[in-house]
Amino acid sequence: MKIIITGGAGFIGSHLSEFLLNKENEIVIIDNLSTGRLANIKLFKNKVKFIKADISKYGNWTKNFKNADVVYHLAALADIVPSIQNPRSYFESNVVGTENIVSASIKHKVKKIIYSASSSCYGIPKNYPTSESENISPQYPYALTKNLGEQILMHYAKVYNIQVTSIRLFNVYGTRSRTSGTYGAMFGVFLAQKLNNKPLTIVGDGTQKRDFTYISDVVEAFYKVLKLKKNFQIYNLGTGKPVTINYVVKLLGSKSIHIPKRPGEPELTFADIKKFKSEFNWKPKTSIKQGIKNILKEINYWSKAPVWTPKKIEIATKDWFKYLK
Repeated sequence: MKIIITGGAGFIGSHLSEFLLNKENEIVIIDNLSTGRLANIKLFKNKVKFIKADISKYGNWTKNFKNADVVYHLAALADIVPSIQNPRSYFESNVVGTENIVSASIKHKVKKIIYSASSSCYGIPKNYPTSESENISPQYPYALTKNLGEQILMHYAKVYNIQVTSIRLFNVYGTRSRTSGTYGAMFGVFLAQKLNNKPLTIVGDGTQKRDFTYISDVVEAFYKVLKLKKNFQIYNLGTGKPVTINYVVKLLGSKSIHIPKRPGEPELTFADIKKFKSEFNWKPKTSIKQGIKNILKEINYWSKAPVWTPKKIEIATKDWFKYLK
């Protein structure tokens, strides 16, 4: 099977690419490397076709969709605060880019698109656990543009008879987390700080809860969707077991400081995953304790790596796979 993975050099994309490659699929990765890293796919780069391209600009990269069976569309700009500061770039990446992906898929008769959506579309939900029927209420441009991408895909699926599945992810974490960016995903920020022996910055008082889902569970879920026959399906994906940020910091075993809350962030994310569990016989396998143990092993590698210099530590904080050999 020929599978295209946009954002395939990123955190989730690189894990998914590696998993699907091991299932003997032909993998094409499209990534502009704005947040993705070649180091993430270093161990299997020669076994996949890698295309460096910006999906927000329709171009020659679309010819790779010829004879493709499935597209996993993961490429996107993330983060809350930068999306407020520069909404146009988020619109171009997450909305225009998504339209380009589906247009290329239609042109080349791709059978299926699986979309990595965001639970941030719910904003501050009224109901917990939060189901797929919850009102859509984005609180910042990132959330809005990710949901607009989902709407575009669902609309085109109906008009142009292409199969689309959207998976609304809740707080994915694990190894290869992006560590660059002040306002990146929480685990990535924490890991960068831990590598640099700095205190972890807790947003607010740390009593807020998040539904953290380990990367291997997410990849398994994405794989199960590959065989789905129904169209126009939307699924929440989480653990249904939210934990406090303070508890995460305790498991990481680090000192911490507190910084002001950011706009539009809920006190709780809590996924209702009954729909996905029942339809795919899936359940999360990795507890938050085990997931953090896996991450700490990665940190331990870097802390004990030979011939470290201050400059190498600084670079590794931004891209900790760059020196992995």
